[in-house]
Amino acid sequence: MNASHRRGTAGAGSAMFLVGSLAAVSAAISGYPVLGGQAVRYAVAAVILLAAVRLRGGPARHASLRDWLLLAALAATGLVAFNICVVEATRDTSPATIGTVIATAPIVLALAGPLLEGRRPAPATVLSACVVAAGAALANGLGDGGVRGLLFSLGALAGEVCFSLLAVPLLPGLGPLRVSAYSAALAAPMLLAAGVAVDGTGVLRTPTAAELAGFAYLSVVVTTIAFLLWYDAIGRLGADRAGLFAGLIPVSAVIATVVLGVDRPGPADLAGAALVAAGVVAGLRTPAAPPGERPDGEPVPCEAAPIGIARGSA
Repeated sequence: MNASHRRGTAGAGSAMFLVGSLAAVSAAISGYPVLGGQAVRYAVAAVILLAAVRLRGGPARHASLRDWLLLAALAATGLVAFNICVVEATRDTSPATIGTVIATAPIVLALAGPLLEGRRPAPATVLSACVVAAGAALANGLGDGGVRGLLFSLGALAGEVCFSLLAVPLLPGLGPLRVSAYSAALAAPMLLAAGVAVDGTGVLRTPTAAELAGFAYLSVVVTTIAFLLWYDAIGRLGADRAGLFAGLIPVSAVIATVVLGVDRPGPADLAGAALVAAGVVAGLRTPAAPPGERPDGEPVPCEAAPIGIARGSA
């Protein structure tokens, strides 16, 4: 594994671990209007990321109309629709069911990611993704619920997949930093509008100290840092191999509850974590296109090189 792939592997693993830690702050913000809170989360992250874009300087990369359309679709599906579907799904089904459905994302990415990049899915990666999904489902628990909850869970799965796949054609031209900044900036007003439709004037209120701390963590760590690490990893590994790390989300959630003393892992949690680890390791052994080349062997333009993780700490 070369240096670029090692950085991509470290970034993908770190990003999904940070996203999984969301469970640790859920209790602190559970009383705040959901959609309004998410709008604030993405707005703060967008301010940080756009400031980083400005401070980074260098040659300007202007987004084309096609880029803006893709960014709008990414924000609408991967951020806004995902959050709405998760909220609605929790009304009719258990968090375990939602997590189990979303845990199949590595399989979808292993199949669709290569096709979007102009290459065939690697059978070994698809098989590894199935192992990862099985481990994540085992760690989540299968849960229960009604048809409506299952449909919204599938909607959340679609949003999760779009969050990665719609970024694939954007990363070569814009890079992880701009993709993260622009998508967060577009998602904030969309979520605010949805929140007004649901909660009216109660969509926003002054947060308590605990809520403020929770939103600060969501904005800086789960959104800013994790987005950059994830998009950098997709640029280095491809959506299919990076997608394997999505199985780490329930595993990191279990770890977070243990660290906080909220719960202790049972046999299913440990077995699920072992399956996820085995699937990720096996999937990363699958041969991939050399770094700096497209799957067809053509070199990637200079502006396509992903921003380094050190620069992307946001």
